[in-house]
Amino acid sequence: MGIHPKIGITGLPRSGKSAVMEKVLEMLSDERQREITMRGGTSEKPILGGLRTEPLLENGERLGYKVIDIVSGEEGVIAHKTIDSRLRVLGYGIDVEELDRIALPAIDYAQHHCEVLVIDEIGKFSVESEAFVQAVRSALEVDMPTLLTLHKKSRHPLLQDIRRRDDGRILEVTPVNRALLPYKIHKLMRETY
Repeated sequence: MGIHPKIGITGLPRSGKSAVMEKVLEMLSDERQREITMRGGTSEKPILGGLRTEPLLENGERLGYKVIDIVSGEEGVIAHKTIDSRLRVLGYGIDVEELDRIALPAIDYAQHHCEVLVIDEIGKFSVESEAFVQAVRSALEVDMPTLLTLHKKSRHPLLQDIRRRDDGRILEVTPVNRALLPYKIHKLMRETY
């Protein structure tokens, strides 16, 4: 087991997991930029790499989800009510090919070229891809600071394994801690890199 923390952010749907993740990423980025500016240099490698998941909204209704490669900005729709797929989860059709097309290179690139690996989100849709599950498993073997968001109720073996890791810290977002949690996570990450 490595020294760098694997931090999992979990919580019920709409608990604010994504907002907490966003804030942590912003803090890590800002801080690194300041350090680089103070040294008068430029960063040789991107700070953050991996993927983010965002809902596709129309008139306030969630119609689907897309994944975005943090470094390249490349994105793909991985779940949508209109996707006609035999794979359906929670009323959404799942496009495993799109997930793999964006997520696999993003995770791979981050492991080799970035300081922090971000995987948002390991949940009901993404675990439908065996390749994604394998990519996450191998990424967790790399000793680098890693931030994950985890679906709270999923019983998938991948999530069970992450919860059991010695180098893992799983933090749940609640209405009470939501505002302070990003600072706590940032501090945990700062202690090691």
